[in-house]
Amino acid sequence: MRLTAYTDYTLRTLMHLAINQDHLVTIQDIADLHSVSKNHLMKVVHQLGLSGMVDTVRGRNGGLKLSKDPKQINIGEVVRNSESDFFMAECFDHSDTCCAYASACALKGVLSSATAAYLAVLDGVTLEDLVSKKVGGAGLKAKASPIHLHAKIKQT
Repeated sequence: MRLTAYTDYTLRTLMHLAINQDHLVTIQDIADLHSVSKNHLMKVVHQLGLSGMVDTVRGRNGGLKLSKDPKQINIGEVVRNSESDFFMAECFDHSDTCCAYASACALKGVLSSATAAYLAVLDGVTLEDLVSKKVGGAGLKAKASPIHLHAKIKQT
């Protein structure tokens, strides 16, 4: 399973805002940090605003900030809200008549179970977990400023 670029940018935006809760962040800051399109991020931020996860402050000194505590933002929910579907095979999106094996095939059930397990793992993770020491080692908050975060992302 692979997340769309939209979901990837959504998660990166939320992580950046969680790391920088002490000040407003601009869309341009995030676009520059991750070398992504500002226009694409504007769509992401608009949707995050509609969802109630991000507050936007207009004006010359405006920017973005989380509207919820990172502990209250569930990654499973974020992924479900930003992905258009979780169809792992063509038969997920069509009637059972699309496949010659449909009447006796177990693959759709197996893939459905795999998707449910994938989402269950994400349901157990919060935004706070992603930027702290709780998941995968040292954590982003403890590691470095956004400049160092950028260097880490560029290397992968």
